[in-house]
Amino acid sequence: MTTENSITRSLGKPPFRADHVGSFLRPESVKTARKQLQDKEITPEALRIVEDEAIMQLVEKQKQCGLQAVTDGEFRRSWWHLDFFAGLQGIQKTVTNKGFVFHGVHTKAESVELAGPVSFFDHPMLRDFAFLKGCAGEHTAKMTIPSPAMLHFVLAIRNEQFALPGFYQSETALLDDIANTYRGALKAFYEAGCRYLQLDDTSWGALCSAEQRAALAGRGIDPAALAEKYVNLVNAAIADRPADMAVTMHICRGNFRSTWFSSGGYEPVAQELFGKAKLNGFFLEYDSERAGDFSPLKHMRDQQVVLGLVSTKTGVLEDREAIKARIAEAAKVVPLEQLCLSPQCGFSSTEEGNTLTEEEQWKKIGLVVEVAESIWK
Repeated sequence: MTTENSITRSLGKPPFRADHVGSFLRPESVKTARKQLQDKEITPEALRIVEDEAIMQLVEKQKQCGLQAVTDGEFRRSWWHLDFFAGLQGIQKTVTNKGFVFHGVHTKAESVELAGPVSFFDHPMLRDFAFLKGCAGEHTAKMTIPSPAMLHFVLAIRNEQFALPGFYQSETALLDDIANTYRGALKAFYEAGCRYLQLDDTSWGALCSAEQRAALAGRGIDPAALAEKYVNLVNAAIADRPADMAVTMHICRGNFRSTWFSSGGYEPVAQELFGKAKLNGFFLEYDSERAGDFSPLKHMRDQQVVLGLVSTKTGVLEDREAIKARIAEAAKVVPLEQLCLSPQCGFSSTEEGNTLTEEEQWKKIGLVVEVAESIWK
C-alpha cells in the first residue's frame, strides 16, 4: 500500500481508478455510544463527539491506504438509505410489521412513509458532510446518499399497500416533487463543497431479477416501464448539477450482514440504464455469478465503470491475478481507460455490518489500491 495514490490522480476526477462504495465497519466506540444514547445514558451531542473522533481516524486510515476519495464510513447512520430519507421534509420513519428479508435474514422492522409533500430543507447530513470535508484536506470528500428512484421504490413499490395520499393528485406530481427535492439536495451539497456525490440504489437489483420482475408483473407493475420511469427521474434530479460535480450510481443486489436479496445479470435494464442515465459513472456489483457477465456493459456510453470485483461479504481475500484477469475480460467490452476498481459494496450498509473483521476490511481496500496501481500505470 502507498500513502499517495498517483494512479487515482491519472483520471483527475472521480470516480477514481481505486475507489470504494462508502460504508465501513462501525468501531466499538461508535456502537457503544449509540447504545448509550438509545438507553438515554448520553446526549445526541455526546454521541456526535464520539462519532467525530472515529470519523477523523477513519479518514486518516483511508488516506494511508492510498484512496483519493474519502468518506465518513456512514458512521452516523443506522441505515444506508432510511436516515437520509427521514431527513427530508414530508418523510417520516415508521415501524413496520416485519423487517425486509435478505436470504433468510431479517432487517429491523423500519421503513419510511409520506407525511406531506416531499422537499429538501436544512437536511442534517449537510452538517455531516461539512465535518467530512474538514477532515478530507486535499483528498476528495465523497458523499453517499440513496437515489431518488430508491425513494419512490421504498415508498410506492416495496410497500405493497401504498396508496397515493390526498396531498398528491397524481403519481406524476409525486415524481416531480422527488426530482425537485434531489435538485435541491445536489445544490445544497455542492454549496457545502461536495464535488463527488454517489447515489446508492438497490431497486435496479430487483429489476435485474427474473423472479422479482415476475412478482412486479403479478402486481400489475410493468418492470420495463418502471425502469424507464426511474431513469427519467434520475436524469431530472441531476439535470442542474454543475459541470465540476461528479455524480455516480452504485448498484447492488442487497447487502445486510453479508447476505443478499436478489440475483440476475444487468441485461434486463442495461440498455435503458447504461444507455440513457446521464451519470458520470456506475459502481457495479460483480463479485459473484449472481451479477452475471460483462456483456451488458456494451450499452455504456462514456461513463466510468467501477467494477466491484472485491467482495465485502466475506473476509477471504481475493487473488490479485484473478481480479486482473476479470478486468482484462471486462476490457474486451468497455475500453480499459473507462474502467476502475472497487469493492462490490460498502462493508456496513447498516450499522450491524458484514461478517468480517476490520483487519480483513482494510486488506480488501489495500488489494483494490494495489491492483489498480498495477494495471493503470
